[in-house]
Amino acid sequence: MPDSKSNRPLKLVAIDTATEACSAALYCNGDISFRYTVEPRVHAKALLPMLDELLLEAGIVPLQLDGVAFGRGPGAFTGVRIATATAQAIALAANVDTIPVSTMAAIARRCHREHGHNKVAVAIDARMGEVYWGAYQNLQGEPELVGEEMVCAPGAVPPLDSSWSVAGTGWESYTEQLEHNRAGRLTGAAPFPHALDILDLGIDQFAKGNTVSPDQATPVYLRNNVAKTEEQRLREKAQLSDKSV
Repeated sequence: MPDSKSNRPLKLVAIDTATEACSAALYCNGDISFRYTVEPRVHAKALLPMLDELLLEAGIVPLQLDGVAFGRGPGAFTGVRIATATAQAIALAANVDTIPVSTMAAIARRCHREHGHNKVAVAIDARMGEVYWGAYQNLQGEPELVGEEMVCAPGAVPPLDSSWSVAGTGWESYTEQLEHNRAGRLTGAAPFPHALDILDLGIDQFAKGNTVSPDQATPVYLRNNVAKTEEQRLREKAQLSDKSV
């Protein structure tokens, strides 16, 4: 796909570490390559070697990239931060923009890529008795979010009809609580996002100019209290102590 800004061949990298899976993908002059592994808690060590291998195989360096797509969440707090920080670092070094992509939109697009489903409801296990929820349709084109992405109790997700397929770790972790949504069809797809789909969605957004500068690349947690800094936690703890005196 050509770079509409300069008529040069496009070079985009995509990364994702929002769940137990860690992956990277590269689009370089029409060729696509990727690395993918499911190894929880090793993303920080695995991601950069993946990227190095992809760039080396393609014979390019980060300075030749046109943009960096990344899984912006929701997902594991640490994992989302790793992807965001890595994307920022690469984009700053290459002086290019970033392309944030929804983790749940990527899972839905993966279900379309692997199984042809066009309506997918994604539930990711958010721990603490909750799920990250997002329902996407029109997956053969630009995914259309139905309603909004949210974090909620499994029993609070909107009901589905039989035209929907479902995917994500939340359907396995909260089977009984999500029973009212069993009109949906399990896709059989892997429950995690893949950098190939981050890349696919990122290319579309890049072509439309939907990019952000590295300093504006921010993770999406949905559960805002999890994103509080240690300083905020200590300040709140001190305030509670003062009130109890």
